[in-house]
Amino acid sequence: MSNARIALARLKASGLRLTKQRRDLIGYLSTHEDSYVPVTAVDAYLRGVHPGLSHDTIYRNVKAFESLGILEEVTQGEQATVKLQCDFQHPHHHHFICTRCHRVQELKMCPLGYFEQQVPGAQIASHNFELSGLCAACARAK
Repeated sequence: MSNARIALARLKASGLRLTKQRRDLIGYLSTHEDSYVPVTAVDAYLRGVHPGLSHDTIYRNVKAFESLGILEEVTQGEQATVKLQCDFQHPHHHHFICTRCHRVQELKMCPLGYFEQQVPGAQIASHNFELSGLCAACARAK
């Protein structure tokens, strides 16, 4: 099953209505599955398709989708970016992000255990871990 179908099923199971706007949000993000999209670009797309849609409604839906695990959000620089969840079976995961083509690759290991050893007795509440640089294709093209 595609990630978009899983996202729609999760949305339906959550009790939120499957509105045209929410379907279009999932559809738009599914066309960018390999990269993060600035929330401002999501906003511009949805307001282009649905001119009466408010910024607040779009941002509320983005936050609701994030809390449901339908999308992932990271801040790149000072800009919030989102992408459709790439691994619904393992929602806690990390990424390598190419700084040239912006392609995202899932990392299969979480390094938290390594860092926990460096702060014995600490109670870690959350963590973020991302690698960035040139992907293999961009490194070859350079």
